[in-house]
Amino acid sequence: MHCKENGIILIDKPGGMTSHDVVDSIRRSFRFKKVGHAGTLDPMATGLLIVLLGKSTKKSLHFSNYDKEYEAELCLGISTDTGDREGKVLERKNLDLYKDNIKDMEKVFASFCGKISQTPPMYSAKKIKGKKLYELARKGVVVKREPKVVSIEEIKILNISLPHVTFYVKCSKGTYIRQLAHDIGEDLGSGAHLTALKRTKIGPYNISRAVGLSNIQASENIFYENILQSE
Repeated sequence: MHCKENGIILIDKPGGMTSHDVVDSIRRSFRFKKVGHAGTLDPMATGLLIVLLGKSTKKSLHFSNYDKEYEAELCLGISTDTGDREGKVLERKNLDLYKDNIKDMEKVFASFCGKISQTPPMYSAKKIKGKKLYELARKGVVVKREPKVVSIEEIKILNISLPHVTFYVKCSKGTYIRQLAHDIGEDLGSGAHLTALKRTKIGPYNISRAVGLSNIQASENIFYENILQSE
């Protein structure tokens, strides 16, 4: 397969890789000098990652500003220091004590729809005074983070199989789904952490048009779009 040097490739990122790992893989595969991405996914997360090629790397903000859509799973009753399954367990609670809260789960989820205030988690790539928060967190340093307003356009429960709850969310850029899962757990009174996360859409770009890294060389259906025509 031949891929032009300027444009984008939609990648279905596998779990266990950083977004930077994906960029390095594309760079090696096609021997391009300039490769970037728009919208970081945690190593645990899977799904849609927009990879930018050549001159298109200058338009990362164009893509990063789009709303994002996710399918996620949280586990009730357990809180971790990272907010996801890869973290250290901080607290366990008996779900039997929170049956009344769980019955009101739909109501709690719905309360997060609209503009909400969200505090960036310590285990995130956000920088404070030039330092990435996760680098400080790994050293045991906790710093004050100012909450910011993000927008949840839609959130709904897809399935409940206690202690796990799968849900869909459409949100503005900068929304931390790990923090959302944590905050939902806090409101339920049971605590929670994220156990799975898949990004399904970025603006108009859908994961159905994405390709896996293992198939990128052989695929004839890689979605490519030249975004430089508008310049």
